[in-house]
Amino acid sequence: MTDEDLYPSSTHPPLPPTPEDEQFARLRLLRSRRVGIATYKRLLTEYGTAQNALAALPEVARAAGVSNYTPCPEGVIHAELKTARAAGARLVALMEPPYPPLLAKLADAPPFLWCLGDTDLLSRPMISLVGARNASSLGTRMARGLARDLGAAGFVVVSGLARGVDAAAHLGALDSGTLAVQAGGVDVIYPAENAGLAEDIARRGLRLSEQPIGLQPMARHFPSRNRIISGLSRATIVVEAAAKSGSLITARDALDQGREVLAVPGHPLDARAAGCNMLIRDGATLVRSASDVLEVLQGASASADAAQAPLPARPPHPPEPRRTLQEAARLHQKILARLGPSPVAEDQLIRDLRAAPAQVAPALVDLEMEGQIARQPGGLLTRVV
Repeated sequence: MTDEDLYPSSTHPPLPPTPEDEQFARLRLLRSRRVGIATYKRLLTEYGTAQNALAALPEVARAAGVSNYTPCPEGVIHAELKTARAAGARLVALMEPPYPPLLAKLADAPPFLWCLGDTDLLSRPMISLVGARNASSLGTRMARGLARDLGAAGFVVVSGLARGVDAAAHLGALDSGTLAVQAGGVDVIYPAENAGLAEDIARRGLRLSEQPIGLQPMARHFPSRNRIISGLSRATIVVEAAAKSGSLITARDALDQGREVLAVPGHPLDARAAGCNMLIRDGATLVRSASDVLEVLQGASASADAAQAPLPARPPHPPEPRRTLQEAARLHQKILARLGPSPVAEDQLIRDLRAAPAQVAPALVDLEMEGQIARQPGGLLTRVV
C-alpha cells in the first residue's frame, strides 16, 4: 500500500488555516505594498480570508494598472515577529482582547497594534493630553499637574512621547498609568532625548504603535499617529499649541471622531497659546484644572444610568461656537467625499460644495496639513489614498 493510498490528496480538502496562520497572513496582507487600511478591509470582505486575499492580490493590482506585483514576502513578517519577540512586544489584533474598545469604533482603526508594557491599561478609561514641543515652563507644569490629577481620578493619560508637553504628561501620570503612542516602530525611540522616559513607560505603563517593528518614524507617520492618540480617549486636552501645529491636528481628529476637545488658555501675545485660544474661541471647553475636565466627562460612563444623568453645568459659552466646530468637521467630510485620486479643480470643488470660498479655504489648509489631500499644479486637488 502506498502513501497515496493512505493519504489520497485528491479526495480530502486542505485543512482550514489555524488562527495563527490567518493572523500571519493578515499581517502580511497589511504590510503589502499599496495596501492601506481601507484596501485591507475591502480585500478581507471580498475574499473571506487573508490567505485568499493574498492569492488574489497580484491580479487585483494588475487590474489597477500595477504590473509585476508581489505581496509582502513571508520572510519580512517572520523577521518582524522575531524582532518583536526579542523586544518583548505583543501583537494585539482588532476585535480581539485587549484591543481598546474606543479605538475599535473608528472606521480607520489599526488592524494590529504592537504593544510594549502593561496591556491591562487598554481596558481602562483614557484621556489624551498633547501640546507644544517647545513648551514654556508654565505649560509643562500645567501638563504635568493635569496628568497627575487625572491619573489620580482613575484615567490613563495618553500622549505621543514628544518633547515638551507630551513628556510632561507622561511624567505626571507615570505612577497612575500612562500610554505613549509612537509614530515609528514601538521599539524605536524618538526623540532620543526621551529614551529614559520611554524605558520607564515600558516598565510601568504602555507604549504602542501600528507601524512595523523597527520602522524609523517619518513626517507622514505623525498625522496617522495623532488619530490613534485621540481615538483611544474620551477627550483630548491641548496645552499650548501654535496656530498651525500637530496638536491641532489631534484636536481635529478628536472632533471628527465625536470626542470632547478641551484646551488650556494662554496669553494672547504668546504664539504657543494661539492654537489653544483658537480652539476655545471655536467652542472647545476651557480648562483651568482637572476638575474642569472631570465635569465635562461626568455622566458619560458606559452604564445606562450614568448615560441618563444630567450634564454638568458648563462655563457660560454661547451655543454657536460648538456648532462652528461641528460644521467644520462636516465640511472636512464633504470635501473628502468629493475628492479622489483624479485631480479636481479647487473652484469646481467649491461650486460642488455650494459653500463660500472663505469657508472652504481654511478647511483645505487643515486637510493638507493632515496629509489627507494634496495640491497639484494648476490649482488641482487630489485625495491622498
